[in-house]
Amino acid sequence: MTNVISRRHFLSRLGAAGAALALSRASHAAEGKPYGGFKMGLQSYSLRAFPFEKAVAMIKELGLHYVEAFPGQLPTGLTPEQREKTLALLKENNVRLIAWGVQGFGNNAERNRATFEFAKAMGIETITADPTPDSFDNLDKLVEEFRINIAIHPHGPGHRWAKVDTILNALKDHHKRIGICIDTGHLARAGEDIVQAVNAFKERVYGVHLKDVNEEKRDVIIGTGKLDLPAFFKALKSVRFNGIIALEYELDVNNPLPGIKQSLDYLRKTLG
Repeated sequence: MTNVISRRHFLSRLGAAGAALALSRASHAAEGKPYGGFKMGLQSYSLRAFPFEKAVAMIKELGLHYVEAFPGQLPTGLTPEQREKTLALLKENNVRLIAWGVQGFGNNAERNRATFEFAKAMGIETITADPTPDSFDNLDKLVEEFRINIAIHPHGPGHRWAKVDTILNALKDHHKRIGICIDTGHLARAGEDIVQAVNAFKERVYGVHLKDVNEEKRDVIIGTGKLDLPAFFKALKSVRFNGIIALEYELDVNNPLPGIKQSLDYLRKTLG
């Protein structure tokens, strides 16, 4: 039996290997590999000028598979039929609803429970939240019962949760499922270092609202600002962050896709 491989046979095998490689790359793309293994998605507030059904279609057009839904588009008051329709819409477009918010929480235990029941029905893993300090004892019980995370959202200078130390102090002696959503733009505006924030909260980083800001601390297309995003992503890797990175693009309300696409191009080049 000869060990010599014919040119035709060699090319045939080479073609098969190429096809297998192409399939592997496509599979990796489907798993989010273009973004370094992160679950890259969109905060649907970026598409707030559109109904949720249209927003989901736009997310699919962007090639993303994850969403954090804005309550203004996906309210808790949906009927069971509307919830089923929404879940079917998400499945049809291959988009996973992982997070939802920003949602307020107070000391009304019944109202808080209703929000968690909604989240459970929709398959939501993390609620991005603006809780009052007197809500934490009740939230301790709810996150344990429902196995759903609370990610406190810092909303910039003057907000009650603007500073890293304020949130860290509030979390003391509370359930590990209560943590932070790192909003890179708002934290930067409040004078916080986004890399140090990741390292401070570690496994209690449950969400990311990804923005970039310029020297005037105004939102810009991601990759064109001053934030050290490569170092930020490295920090997320080091704490084994497994939540959604929700790109939140607040510019160009009526025509946001060009800026979002440019931002995603940067992220693919940086993370891929």
